[in-house]
Amino acid sequence: MQVFVTGGTGTIGSAVVPELLAAGHTVLALARSDTSARALADAGAAVLRGQLSDRDVLRAGAARSDGVISLAFGTDYSTEEALARSIAEETAALTVFSEELAGSDRPLVTVSGTPWVPGRAATEADPLPTEGPVGGRGRAVTALLERASRGVRSAAVRLPRTVHADGRGGFAGLLTERARATGIVGYPGDGTQRWPAVHARDAAVLFRLVLESAPAGSAWHAVADEGDAVRDIAAVVGRRLGLPVGTVPAESFGPFGPLFALDQPATSVHTREVLGWLPRHPGLLADLENLRP
Repeated sequence: MQVFVTGGTGTIGSAVVPELLAAGHTVLALARSDTSARALADAGAAVLRGQLSDRDVLRAGAARSDGVISLAFGTDYSTEEALARSIAEETAALTVFSEELAGSDRPLVTVSGTPWVPGRAATEADPLPTEGPVGGRGRAVTALLERASRGVRSAAVRLPRTVHADGRGGFAGLLTERARATGIVGYPGDGTQRWPAVHARDAAVLFRLVLESAPAGSAWHAVADEGDAVRDIAAVVGRRLGLPVGTVPAESFGPFGPLFALDQPATSVHTREVLGWLPRHPGLLADLENLRP
């Protein structure tokens, strides 16, 4: 299968591309810069130059492929407006892909976050939030899954709050970056709230499995650690960086502040049972031991 991949040089994409190639697929990857193009070519992917906002380029990439994995997302989370722009750009890209693939039964795999449910761990059957700072993304992904009725084998891989590799990535990575900038490993609340996590290479395997075999309109959880307490995450980061650990206002984390403060464990029982997915790489707390001061 030739697979068109966007976001192929990010934390997740840089694991997904080699996973696909190792399984015998070919990859056509969107590259926004010369640096990204070189990295993708070195990994063994064919390169299509363009931006996520370039609809003609996206349409051409999808037309040349047997399936699409959409991973690209903006990197500016500093304000609600910046986050909203990234969500709008991703939503527009998904619309282009679904229009191009309509009636073909080709797979279109996108990404979202795991939902949160008060009082228990979220499952694959729980709906995505459609309000709040990431509500727009929830609405876009829900609409995409509904396009299964139009001949698109759409599916969503729901990622936990931290997708990590070598101690970097996700909410834990944002916490670490802020700690380096401020000199304190700060977290909101009392730190008992739990964040689920997965290693990027384990997530990559699930993206491949979903691409190859998941039914249209389905959602799956790439959750390895159901929920690590934020204060435990902060304690490892503080020890590795040699910085003090303490509470800070949720507003310190910009638009993600309200999410940082939530208790949001999630499970992947259904995903493991149906698709046979089995995480094999280190959990978050172990992986954070790779952090360097």
